[in-house]
Amino acid sequence: MTTTAYRKILLAVDGSGSARRAAREAIALAALAHAHLHVMYVVHKWGLAPYSGYYDPDALGRVLSDEGRQALDEARRLAIGQNVPVAVELGETLGKSDSIALCLQRCAIIREADLVVAGTHGKRGISRAVLGSVAEELLRISPCPVLIVRC
Repeated sequence: MTTTAYRKILLAVDGSGSARRAAREAIALAALAHAHLHVMYVVHKWGLAPYSGYYDPDALGRVLSDEGRQALDEARRLAIGQNVPVAVELGETLGKSDSIALCLQRCAIIREADLVVAGTHGKRGISRAVLGSVAEELLRISPCPVLIVRC
């Protein structure tokens, strides 16, 4: 039997309660494994459906970037409090056809992550079909194991 050593953990945050719970789990794992934690918030200013009315993607991007910086700062403080080495990154999808999960996949590859940790809201049925599921897509495309933490 082989044991997987997690040395580089990628944590996806979005400012939600499930992301905060995922952060606590990722930090605990990183502390136990003496791993480095890389925290990422992805700005997806194209996430609104075209039928949702007029909106300015650049204005939305600024709001989401501010929200992202707050979520990253919170995760950084928690990690530092547990003596976990941490880096944070505010990423952005590359356009309308890109997704948060694809952005996280690229980050996991570039950072050579051994594990990706993300929260999920546990949506089912129609709400998941309409809104999509970052966690579900990430599970399908991640280059490494994924720990999904449900709120």
